Amino acid sequence: MRKEDCYFLGKITRRHGLSGNVILKLDTDQPELYNKLESIFVEINGLLVPFFIEKLSWSKSDALNISFKNSSEAMVDQALGKSVYLPLATLPKLSGKQFYYHEVIGFNVLDEQNTICGEIESVNDQTAQHYFLLRLNGKEIVVPIIKDWILEVNREEKFIKMQLPEGLMDVFLVPSKKDE
Repeated sequence: MRKEDCYFLGKITRRHGLSGNVILKLDTDQPELYNKLESIFVEINGLLVPFFIEKLSWSKSDALNISFKNSSEAMVDQALGKSVYLPLATLPKLSGKQFYYHEVIGFNVLDEQNTICGEIESVNDQTAQHYFLLRLNGKEIVVPIIKDWILEVNREEKFIKMQLPEGLMDVFLVPSKKDE
């Protein structure tokens, strides 16, 4: 399994008890989707290693207490502090105006008049306000991801239609004095 074919699920933060259990802290808005996991991929030395789950229970609302099948102390030690991934194919399908960040890379952002505002090159989710990084005619454009601004997500035609505040695009597209 390649990392590009997976998504980040969380981190194994610590041991739990004396029987080789670990705590998996989930990085998701919907932890309830993961209460029937059968296996996970743990990143060890740059490789995704499959770990099969014997049993799991909730430790907190966003953390699972996991017991691995056929695990040794050494296996558990190797997994501690490591990132956990699942295959992209296991993600529940989203519809309507909901989307996963990875699935909209390459989509165009359109305004209400169907004018192309740029192609999504990446999504920054490392700040409090998440935003799209668009590219249009060689210029980089930053568009905040605000639920109320999203009018439509069209997966077939690969675009997101947004109601952008007046003047937002001008900040990036109108030449400044120093550009002239």
